[in-house]
Amino acid sequence: MKGRLALGAVVGVVVIGVVSANAGANGPGGERSSGTTKGSGTTKGSGTTKGSGTTKGSASARAVEEKKAAFDGDGDFEVGTDIGPGTYRTSGNAAGICYWERAEDASGDTDSLLANDNVSGASYVTVKATDKVFKSSGCKDWEAVDAKPHGSPATRMAGDGGMFRVGADIAPGTYRSTGNTDDLCYWERAKDAEHGPDSILANANVTGTAVVTISSQDAYFKTTGCKDWKKTA
Repeated sequence: MKGRLALGAVVGVVVIGVVSANAGANGPGGERSSGTTKGSGTTKGSGTTKGSGTTKGSASARAVEEKKAAFDGDGDFEVGTDIGPGTYRTSGNAAGICYWERAEDASGDTDSLLANDNVSGASYVTVKATDKVFKSSGCKDWEAVDAKPHGSPATRMAGDGGMFRVGADIAPGTYRSTGNTDDLCYWERAKDAEHGPDSILANANVTGTAVVTISSQDAYFKTTGCKDWKKTA
């Protein structure tokens, strides 16, 4: 699966529900070119590691609680046979090494892709009962997560930490990230973890200061290539 085209969010403009990306060394990467309208991918800046340190009171690519791995980070898994439908999480991934994809069949054809991503830090993915295969390469083990978020939500998060679950990893509110350069900072508010074109509620590539309000109704917040975020309100 490495070297295949990832489907991600457009860089340089705010696009709601349209996704694209460039191919990277370890699978589909980057977010400079526009592409198809299905699936979701990573952003330009996913190859950076700045802002990934963990501080007290901050959300990083950490598990909300220790759980037994649901399945390995490498392999092809048949939905309904090897793994069940549900939402899964991987964390602690080095930038651009972890790649996953949801597919509607096992043909391996690009047209069978439902969604995919290159991961920096953490990622959540909802595998649906109608999916046929879930593929994972170079990722940390995946763990099942509860349907309802729970935990001690933080008010800070690593700017390259990947996906954070609202109400579990981070608290809703207004967050600020400063010192971003050359549109390397990408953020995304999402209503689910399906990574489809309709999953994105809002997104942006930012130079300089980024300010975003994460609603309590949002399900996830994704950040790559940004300076660390701090809750201001």
